[in-house]
Amino acid sequence: MMPELNFSIQIASQLANIPARTLFRKWSKAALRVDTEVTIRIVDAQEALELNSTYRGKDYATNVLTFPLTETPHLMGDIIICAPVVEAEAKAQNKSLEAHFAHLTVHGILHLHGYDHETEAQAELMEAIEIQILAKLGYANPYLITEDAN
Repeated sequence: MMPELNFSIQIASQLANIPARTLFRKWSKAALRVDTEVTIRIVDAQEALELNSTYRGKDYATNVLTFPLTETPHLMGDIIICAPVVEAEAKAQNKSLEAHFAHLTVHGILHLHGYDHETEAQAELMEAIEIQILAKLGYANPYLITEDAN
């Protein structure tokens, strides 16, 4: 039986070409391991910087932040994705904006599920799962950075 997803999305960014809400839902469902309730908030750099500074002590806007709230009776949490950082990274890595949003959504959902990348072994496991999920969704390996987008 497929895990249940209770999903909401908040668009608080001025970026014009944010993917459709239905795609964020599809990407989230693809990464689920257990029943999950998640809010994804798409933000601009200032909000991402404030959250990263407040909760992680880091003075920059990061691409994705995950805030697990509870594990019972199901997983619950918030995922913050910084649209301008995602856009800049996608350009720098010669990826489509959609593919990069897909990757960071899957990455955030896996963090809610307890995956992490603090050690090399954890990073390798999490990356392998991300690559597998994204391949099933039709996206290339997000860790292969190419010089040319062709």
